[in-house]
Amino acid sequence: MKPYVIGIDMGGTNTAFGIVDARGTVIASSSIKTGKHSKIEDYIDELHTEISRIIVANDAEGKINGIGIGAPNANYFTGVIEDGVNLPWPTPIPLADLISKKFGIPCLITNDANAAAIGEMTYGAARGLKDFIMITLGTGVGSGIVVNGQMVYGHDGFAGELGHVIMKRNNGRVCGCGRTGCLEAYCSATGVARTAREFLEIRDEDSLLREYDIENITSKDVYDCAVKGDKLALDIFNYTGTILGEALADFVTFSSPEAFVIFGGLTKSGDYIMNPIREAFDKNIMKVFKGKVKILISELKESDAAVLGASALGWEIKED
Repeated sequence: MKPYVIGIDMGGTNTAFGIVDARGTVIASSSIKTGKHSKIEDYIDELHTEISRIIVANDAEGKINGIGIGAPNANYFTGVIEDGVNLPWPTPIPLADLISKKFGIPCLITNDANAAAIGEMTYGAARGLKDFIMITLGTGVGSGIVVNGQMVYGHDGFAGELGHVIMKRNNGRVCGCGRTGCLEAYCSATGVARTAREFLEIRDEDSLLREYDIENITSKDVYDCAVKGDKLALDIFNYTGTILGEALADFVTFSSPEAFVIFGGLTKSGDYIMNPIREAFDKNIMKVFKGKVKILISELKESDAAVLGASALGWEIKED
């Protein structure tokens, strides 16, 4: 097997990429603007130019085993982006085939949360685990489910949308998916900001959060106020963590994982978010599972995590 793989993380704004070795070291990385080009072919041309540049600069020509890509709504089975949310090109896009032909290197793609789970299993906190669930807390809530060492893709490649399990059946918040009451609407970074706005409107106590522009408040603002002991900010984290902990307790009944691995910006809030998660989890977990399931924080460096997760797919490719 060749010594390196390429990992590509395609986001709506930026596309990050890097050369990764078998230990999970990012040898070199860079990025381009995803939405710069009106045609997918022009985007792939620029991607090829920039990745070729770092391959040559790092003496990696002929040493790339495969290319892995994490992208929105990417289907591992078909290699196609079937519904390009936040992408500037019409879908479907046969991305794996287009990239493979351009680079002359085999390519696999999957959605970004599955890529994170594969990366965690290959390089991070889930090494050695055969049954775990990855939860990504970012703009949305993503998940990747691993059972008996294998990603769960379902019959169509789209299994593992735990962020869209409905937590509030009545009068729930509208979610970006079009339904109401989804976990994502409460426990993502944007969900925390929505809770802050709701609490500020319905509660009349003093809070440091009232010094912020209510329409532009962020989860980071809530954290900054929580650190200063602000009760409303602490209540927002308790509310958020309780909902997520209850959800995790329910998820255990599905696949009996050894662990949950939590990744994303909200984990930087530390005990403010993790304590209510663990408390609600312990309170709601079915008795037969009690004491058997760990809740871990990702070990992947956030700056490298998306590229590492995508790159792990490159090791799945076997040479002919």
